[in-house]
Amino acid sequence: MAVSTSQYDVIIIGAGAAGLMCAATAGYRGRKVLVIDHANRPGKKILMSGGGRCNFTNLNSTPANFLSDNPHYCISALKRYTPQDFVELVDRHGVEYEEKAPGQLFCKDSAKDILNVLLTECEWAGAEIRMNTAVSGVQASDSGYTVKTSAGSLKCESLVVATGGLSIPTMGATGFGYELAKQFGLTVLPTRAGLVPFTLHPELKQQLAPLAGVSCPVDASCHKQHFREPMLVTHRGLSGPAMLQVSSYWQPGDELHINLLPAQTVQDDLFALRKQKPQSTMAQYLNQHLPKRFAQAFNELQGWSRPLQEYRNQDIERIADTLGNWTIKPAGTEGYRTAEVTLGGLDTRQLSSKTMAVLEQPNLFFIGEVVDVTGHLGGHNFQWAWASGVAAGNEA
Repeated sequence: MAVSTSQYDVIIIGAGAAGLMCAATAGYRGRKVLVIDHANRPGKKILMSGGGRCNFTNLNSTPANFLSDNPHYCISALKRYTPQDFVELVDRHGVEYEEKAPGQLFCKDSAKDILNVLLTECEWAGAEIRMNTAVSGVQASDSGYTVKTSAGSLKCESLVVATGGLSIPTMGATGFGYELAKQFGLTVLPTRAGLVPFTLHPELKQQLAPLAGVSCPVDASCHKQHFREPMLVTHRGLSGPAMLQVSSYWQPGDELHINLLPAQTVQDDLFALRKQKPQSTMAQYLNQHLPKRFAQAFNELQGWSRPLQEYRNQDIERIADTLGNWTIKPAGTEGYRTAEVTLGGLDTRQLSSKTMAVLEQPNLFFIGEVVDVTGHLGGHNFQWAWASGVAAGNEA
């Protein structure tokens, strides 16, 4: 391990995915690097991600998989460090992984494997990591920055802020990076929880309560953004990949539109069924295409009890519309407590898309989740961490 000193070329605040990636990259350039973090161990969110298996990238990741007020900002870094580049790194370390959903790569064994890759790379690159080190203040000086910490004052030429967002405060998430940005006169866009389950108003929550634990494939949409993935009913509301994805586009008061049978042409099915088996019921049709508990409860919720022959064409059109466009107005989301990411953050118009440095202060860098770049569910946020970490590490 490098000898402890108070003078460094690069100090990185935050020992998460982006910070560790940046540390190894800068270290390999021969820079003297220190990573500091207030937590007791590095990479806590890496370890809990993907149900403990870490969905560490997505082979199909493109800039279209990211939300930002400045959507072009992420293109350069993502183009220069691709999912394939990270896969090659993982391969060199002999980590076994599997593709679960198309493009989504997970560790076969444990998320620890990814953290160990990063820690080993940092060690090989000569980057020092100090945990349990809280930052109380940062000051710019002629030659760089002075970072005041619980372990004394440290000096550096380049300072990298990789402090993450506000998601999952139990893991130590704070708004420190945003406060630091404001201290240097930078604009921080409003933040909110993203990739987060929805809560429901009491009446609907009660009606769906018997379905807690039931999952079904849906097409969920909000503001013209569609996600065809599973939806999960929970005792608190609606979750599952489809809901988490659409939550990043949802604002309080918005409606969600859910196609419960995206694989069916419901209206044609029901007209044909009425003709062939006039005594058939909606319950029987739904049972064929939805999980039984969900089919039964949804049928009761809508009061579809008569045989199909008693339904007129316009009734069937209405039923098809209800199933293809079930519209609900969530009460809210579960917030940062369970959110996977933080939307918003440092306005990227103030940063170089090549280096991640502040345009007015070229030796101050912001990377990872603290900036206003948020990926879809499925490994994209890790890919942004790797790509932004490498971009800054090559310059800091």
